[in-house]
Amino acid sequence: MRRRRQPPAAPVTEQSSDAQLLRAVAAEDMGALRLLYLRHAPWMRLRLARRCADPDAVDAAVQDTFVAVWRDAHRYREGGGEAAAWLWTIAFRRLVSTLRRPGQRWVGDATGGDDETVPSAEDLVLLRIEHGDLGAALDRLSPELRAIIQATALDGLTVREAALLLGVAEGTAKTRLMRARARLRELLA
Repeated sequence: MRRRRQPPAAPVTEQSSDAQLLRAVAAEDMGALRLLYLRHAPWMRLRLARRCADPDAVDAAVQDTFVAVWRDAHRYREGGGEAAAWLWTIAFRRLVSTLRRPGQRWVGDATGGDDETVPSAEDLVLLRIEHGDLGAALDRLSPELRAIIQATALDGLTVREAALLLGVAEGTAKTRLMRARARLRELLA
């Protein structure tokens, strides 16, 4: 599919917001992509490394994330949530895709042997989440409710960490989490 050409964006600097950088990336500004990478790749790499024992798989997922951002920055919607949450969703999915490839090691696989690796129960749940009933229910949540569920339940962040990531007050994050859980119960009943 051919990428839609975006109108030129305003010049970006290190002080530009993530949304401004993504608009510039959508307009094919390589410097904006570099700034996004410098800002987000370090924390992304650390969080992905908590889920995967293979640093090469983590590096591949981070690289694939920014290739996807270059290709799909025009899909980011500012009203849909924080850019960091949008980037994390891409990164996590890229890690899952990387881990699905043959020969990859899962979290907890410290043996490095040739034995077949058995993914943990958590990993199996995360891999199947987007294709089952829960994935369909998550897709029906509003973007802000989906973001808080992803940050807390799927990414393992505390409510305080999720609030920081999403750029909302901790009380707002708690309320959204409560609303999201209630809505998921309705959808899955």
